[in-house]
Amino acid sequence: MADIEGSSSVPPKSSGTGAAAEVPKPPAKPAAAVKSPTARPAPKPAAGTEGGDASQPVPVKMRRRLIWTAIWGYLAVNFLMFLRFFFPRALFEPSTVHTIGYPSDFSLGVNEKYKQADRIWVVKEPDRLFVIFARCVHLGCTPDWKPNENKFKCPCHGSGYTPEGINFEGPAPRPMDRAHVELDATGQIVVDTSHLFMWDRAKGGRDQFNDPGAYIPL
Repeated sequence: MADIEGSSSVPPKSSGTGAAAEVPKPPAKPAAAVKSPTARPAPKPAAGTEGGDASQPVPVKMRRRLIWTAIWGYLAVNFLMFLRFFFPRALFEPSTVHTIGYPSDFSLGVNEKYKQADRIWVVKEPDRLFVIFARCVHLGCTPDWKPNENKFKCPCHGSGYTPEGINFEGPAPRPMDRAHVELDATGQIVVDTSHLFMWDRAKGGRDQFNDPGAYIPL
């Protein structure tokens, strides 16, 4: 019996370094979890590429804005042209009738007071007053009055006129025209440059400078 008990299946505990060698080790980590020393992080997505309008590049946005601006500008111009048909197309021209004062306001000779405003010269002689339309009959330039030379001189092609507007030099074919003049109810001089008197001497035309309305007798 003693031998049977002595041969029990329970192994005796060993001591010393042999016990430490039999301690179980922890399980090894998976290979996927081990970081490789050469691995690099994945690149981040560029800004403005995540959904919506932010995904569109800046040049595309600018191109769309320019296109829409051109479209709206075209529509606005056409709308204004459409509205233009509702307004009358009237031409506003300066008046051809001018009141220049009394005959006593002018001294003998050529007066240039109304040359710039009305394009006329007022010429007063002892027995009459008339108005010369300041337009050279050659090509329509405005002559200059030369008091030192006592003549009108065209700066374009050199036509010369006497103080009465009669041509005597240069290419001008005839005298300068004279405007219609009359006295109103108050005695003031009224000039109408839409009604002109002429004298075509080169072609033997009739002299209109003595017609009624071409001058005011004094």
